[in-house]
Amino acid sequence: MTHTVLIAEDDRAIRDSLTRALTLEGYRVRIAADGTQTLAVLAEQRPDVLVLDVMMPAPDGLEVCRRLRAAGDRTPVLMLTARVEVPDRIAGLDAGADDYLVKPFDVDELFARLRALLRRNPPAESPEDVLTVADLRVEPPARRAWRGGRELELSRTEFDLLELLTRNAGAVLDQTTLYERIWGYDFGPGSKNLAVFIGYLRRKLDRPGLAPLIHTVRGVGYTLREP
Repeated sequence: MTHTVLIAEDDRAIRDSLTRALTLEGYRVRIAADGTQTLAVLAEQRPDVLVLDVMMPAPDGLEVCRRLRAAGDRTPVLMLTARVEVPDRIAGLDAGADDYLVKPFDVDELFARLRALLRRNPPAESPEDVLTVADLRVEPPARRAWRGGRELELSRTEFDLLELLTRNAGAVLDQTTLYERIWGYDFGPGSKNLAVFIGYLRRKLDRPGLAPLIHTVRGVGYTLREP
């Protein structure tokens, strides 16, 4: 099963390096650069584990964790901080964090702590994990998708892109959001990477006799909606 990790970290260098390392390790990664983005991502889709920087722009990591716990959200939280004093670690744990890692850290230790948190808190299956739009069916836990009863053969990136579009069916996702959510960073306005993968998806989804599902909104981005 592919686990989803939300990296909430305002330092772009750390965020990008963790995204690459976790992706290579087989995790699905989402990112946020401040407390407000973190809460927005959590409201949209619950990750399996949250890697949360204490010193993010407001609300900071401690406040984000307090709000989660006050709302009854039990998502496992691994706090990251440059503070090494015992009272600071206690503050993080008292805010509801499950574990604490001091910067700078070894990425292998982070992997080990994430595995431990996931063993203690296995993600529960939910009917919400089956996504349907018209005759498109997507099952994220199994990473499988069907159109008109026919299973689609998708690469890892194609599936991630299809899942993101399906979860946000009807909404227009701009190119920056799609790059950040799928690849972890924006390649810039001159990149054709996103358009290439959208083309791959369209060829697999829009078989003869089937109405197009993915639509281009010129100057903005893409949306997936019912015909």
